[in-house]
Amino acid sequence: MTGKIVEVEAYRGSDDPASHAFRGRTPRNAPMFGEAGHAYIYFTYGNHYCLNVTTQESGIPGAVLIRAIEPLDGLSAMKRLRPNVPELTLTNGPGKLTKALAIDKTLNEIDLTKAGPLFITVADEEHFKIARSTRVGITAGTERLWRFYISGNRYVSRK
Repeated sequence: MTGKIVEVEAYRGSDDPASHAFRGRTPRNAPMFGEAGHAYIYFTYGNHYCLNVTTQESGIPGAVLIRAIEPLDGLSAMKRLRPNVPELTLTNGPGKLTKALAIDKTLNEIDLTKAGPLFITVADEEHFKIARSTRVGITAGTERLWRFYISGNRYVSRK
């Protein structure tokens, strides 16, 4: 299964009150303090997993939450994993995309820069407008415009 990342949110460390790393390192957020380009996957709301990509050098916490993807290949497999869900809402949220791609904690900390069960690669050059806004569903750090998405893309979680 493949998809184009169409929406993300950035999270930092001790200067970002919305970040899991705001109060320091814990067993849960330890991957945020690791090498850039690795998966930080956590379970939230007792219901779904969220996929993040670490972004800083080792020891400095930072990650980007993958909020939505546009499905490209493997749509039938995604629909089997999320039956009776319309295509446009299949992967347009962090929990939705992890269910549609069968991403769970077993993939936590894998290197996303190398081919494997889950990885990110650069696609052909494409031109589009990136929009930004406040992050979704947080109560602290709400003034930061750290949500980025492809303007006009139908698979973005919230317009």
